[in-house]
Parts: sequence; structure tokens; C-alpha cells
Amino acid sequence: MAVPFLDIAGQHRELQEDIERAMLDVARSGRYVLGERVAALEGLLAGYVDVPHAVGCASGTDALILALRAAGVGPGDEVITTAYSFFSSASAIVLVGARPVFVDIDPRTYNIDPDSVERRLTVRTKAIIPVHLYGQPAEMDPLLALSRDWGVKIVEDACQSLGAEYKGRRVGGIGDIGCVSFYPTKNLSGMGDGGMLFTRDAALADRLRMLREHGARPRYFHPILGYNSRLDEIQAAVLLAKAPRLDEWTERRRGNARLYGELFMGSGIEPPIELPYVRHVYNQYVVRVRRRDAVMEALAAAGIGCAVYYPLPLHLQECFRGCGPAAGELPESERAAAETLALPIHPLLARPQVEEVAGAVIAASMR
Repeated sequence: MAVPFLDIAGQHRELQEDIERAMLDVARSGRYVLGERVAALEGLLAGYVDVPHAVGCASGTDALILALRAAGVGPGDEVITTAYSFFSSASAIVLVGARPVFVDIDPRTYNIDPDSVERRLTVRTKAIIPVHLYGQPAEMDPLLALSRDWGVKIVEDACQSLGAEYKGRRVGGIGDIGCVSFYPTKNLSGMGDGGMLFTRDAALADRLRMLREHGARPRYFHPILGYNSRLDEIQAAVLLAKAPRLDEWTERRRGNARLYGELFMGSGIEPPIELPYVRHVYNQYVVRVRRRDAVMEALAAAGIGCAVYYPLPLHLQECFRGCGPAAGELPESERAAAETLALPIHPLLARPQVEEVAGAVIAASMR
């Protein structure tokens, strides 16, 4: 049977009446940017992440840029982050004038390796960006210890991980500032771009609110240079309609992941791990496979969706040439880029579809 990699429209169908009513209400209200729905969403998600402050913005990428600016990162500074992540984890650093320092990953979790971070800390380090990749929480305790010892900020890239937990704490609310994305492929998704920042620090929250609106306070008076990065009311309305279903959808993802794990047992396919003290939310379900290209071809022929995240690590991207390290110096990031494959994991998958995917992957990897 054909199995789509994603079913973005399916979530809309599940909540069509509620979503379309909410969007129509916004259209009739005449208030389209940073209105009462944005404020309601900020309050709801601040409670969900268990922090006092949430600040909506235009995208997950903007959230990272705003977070770095609020943390005081700028020209001459260095920010340490993983080499194996989406582009924005590093581009945001360059876009505020700083230099990305790429380090390797833990091959079990695909997340930033704290020992590698410690080796690259210098007096120029202003922040660390751990990425909770694919919905898997990064190892935060050692990073928090480094933050205290060196006086650097922790900006969590939780863009793929809303609802994930590390030792009972929701990611995005563990470091100094947390960033999430509402891009349509996320576990809580809008119908366009959108993002949010979380913090426990009232002063940081105040600066983030200024930065998202041109650095103005009051209007037309600009003590700092800011951005036009406001969350619109349509996206907030859609997200408010979907938010009550987030945990249910996450548990469906987790159930699909458990089933995959059972089906892959003894097959040679390496499923993602879930450490005993975390809650993985499986924005992506990423396995290591032998003969990846052949497996992808077989899945495509069977009408089964799959994807590669990310085929070229950040330290090897042309635009980051000169930042280092050279090819071969971050071997786990490069190995993950060459061996991993993302399989369908969305919450609308039925058991027979998961079984179909697993069977096809196992068969193709053994040919």
C-alpha cells in the first residue's frame, strides 16, 4: 500500500470546522497581527512549557535570531552548536554577526555532544545552542553546568521538539531562552510560518518583545534596532484550535515509534533510542540503514514516503566555509548524514501502514 511521508492536510480534516471557524473569526475581527489570539496562545504555551514568559514571532528561524540578540550575542562572539541540524541552527548565529563553532554529536541520539562543547569553549564563547533534534531532548545537565561555569547563555533550539521532556522538564524551558517553530511539518503546526520563544527571565522576555517589533518602545521610538517578526492572528487562531490535541497526537507518534521498534528488532535496522529519563516526541523517526540509496529507491517504487535529514552537515556547507572544522573532523555528524533515513511517523498512520513501511525497509536493506 502507498504510505505518505506526511499528511499535513489530514490534521486539517480532523479539525476542519474548528479551524475554519477560528480563521473566519479573525477575518471578521479586523485585528490581524499580535492581537488577543496571539496573547492567548502565548499564555497557553507558556503554561505548557512551564515558564512565565512566551513571545510569539514570525518563524522558528526568527526565534533563534531574536534569542541570540536578546542574549547579547553579536560581532566578535562565538556560539557553539551542533554540525548536524537544520540550517537555521547555524545561520542565525551568522546573521547576528557572530561565528558558529561546530561540534560533533552523540551517535546514539544525534544530539550535540557535551564533551565536544567543553573542548571548544573559549573566552569568546557567548552562547551554546543545543538542538533537540527530531524530537529527542539533548543532554542538558552537563551543558547547564558549562553555562554556569563559563557564564554563557543556553539558547535551546526546540523547533522540532515542543512537548519533549528531559528529566521531567519540558524542553524550551530549561535553558535561558527556548525557541520553537510552527512550520506546517511540526508536531504543533500552523498554516504557514510562525514561532515562539520561552524564558523564565522577565528582562529577556521584555527585550524579545521589543526586538520582534522593530526595537520600538513606545511606538515610533527605537532605543534598539529590532526586526519585523510578529506572529499573526490567523496562525495563532489555527494553533489555538490544534493545541488541545497536541499530546494526543504526540502519543500516537510515540505509539508508532514503539511499533517500529518491535518490527525492526533483530533486523539490522537501527531505530532511534529513547533514554529512560526523556520523553521523545518523534517529529521525525530516523533510522540507520545499510544501502540507504537502494532502500530509498525501493520505498519510492512501493509508494512509501521517506526523506534524508540532513545530507550535508553544517560544517561542510559552502556558506560556512572558513568556520571549520574540515571534512573528517566531525566523524559522527558526517556518518549520520550518510546513513540515516526518516520514515513516516505522523499521527494519522495506521498500524498496517507502519507494518508495510517496516517490512519494505527490512526487505530492501537485505537485498
